Amino acid sequence: MKKYWLLFSQSVTVVLALVFVVSTLKPQWLNSTPRGGGLATLEQAATAAQVHRPAGSLSEAARLASPAVVSINTSQKQRAPRKGDHWFRFFNGQGDEPTQDGLGSGVIVSREGHILTNHHVIEDADDIEVVLQDGRSAVAKVIGVDPDTDLALLQIQLDKLPSIVMGQLDSLQVGDLVLAIGNPFGVGQTVTSGIVSALGRNHLGINTFENFIQTDAAINPGNSGGALVDVNGHLIGINSAIYSRSGGNMGIGFAIPVSTAKAIMDSLLKEGKVTRGWLGLEPTELTGESAQAFGITQHEHNGQLPRGILVAGVLHNGPADKAGLKPGDVITHMAVQPVGNVSELLSQVAALRPGQASQLKVLRGQKRLELTVQAGTRPLRKPSEHR
Repeated sequence: MKKYWLLFSQSVTVVLALVFVVSTLKPQWLNSTPRGGGLATLEQAATAAQVHRPAGSLSEAARLASPAVVSINTSQKQRAPRKGDHWFRFFNGQGDEPTQDGLGSGVIVSREGHILTNHHVIEDADDIEVVLQDGRSAVAKVIGVDPDTDLALLQIQLDKLPSIVMGQLDSLQVGDLVLAIGNPFGVGQTVTSGIVSALGRNHLGINTFENFIQTDAAINPGNSGGALVDVNGHLIGINSAIYSRSGGNMGIGFAIPVSTAKAIMDSLLKEGKVTRGWLGLEPTELTGESAQAFGITQHEHNGQLPRGILVAGVLHNGPADKAGLKPGDVITHMAVQPVGNVSELLSQVAALRPGQASQLKVLRGQKRLELTVQAGTRPLRKPSEHR
């Protein structure tokens, strides 16, 4: 019995020693082969990579979001206003029209192939080609556009499409880490990192309706329409514009919030267009000069201008005109909500359903008035002259 026990203990000691040596010198040998033999699956490899990633790495967010970010190539035939002219044909011949090529990015937001991008990326394009990260490509169909927010919705027909997860803006704060993914300068899909620099940026003169996320993640030409994602790889914005004196990145980029993009997408899918309320007036910020020009006094407000928006003009027979608004009026409240600037007023008006009535509090000289206005339908922006 002693002989067998001694043999068993020696065997266990040798096995433990071997395990110790292997785990110290070649630890990968112990976990490289899953149960059942063969090579490790992709899921196991991803898990192993995740375990050994350096602290603070954003590679998982990039891995999750990148397959849904696409490159968009557009081409547009150059329209020649004098093509029918004899001298034009003499100097330019009878050949095909030359084309102009454009480049941008987009984000696949559904398994059905819906893609969000910027309107300016595909504006006036005759042909739109979408190229996926896996190398596949397809011709895109335009579902609808909204120039006022610079958004467009496309669709492609391919099998087994990846799609990004829509994020939530409720918890997004200044200082949060973000990634910008797109195809800058046509070099190929590129991921850059930064933070949320500001929220709710407006008064930039980029779009009619502005509520931008500002970021210092590098955004360059070609990134337009690409994804701004959080540390979970969830979409929080559509990269749209940069502030630059050189044409390149200077650390100030702007993205359209995912909440705005989703609302626009839903409207385009349901109606093929975005319907907004409209009052038919020209609003402008109230300044000392404009107040003086319209005879707006300050003494009732402790020497300060009243808080509100100046009505610089009113369209004849428009909703505002029918409600009794006049140039020089100051709108201080709309539906009991204070109006502090033009952007606030435009957003509040746009949120009205056509035909919906709303109460306005107006200052006319020293008189305070309450008017009821019935919203009309905001006219769609006219297409470019080439379309």
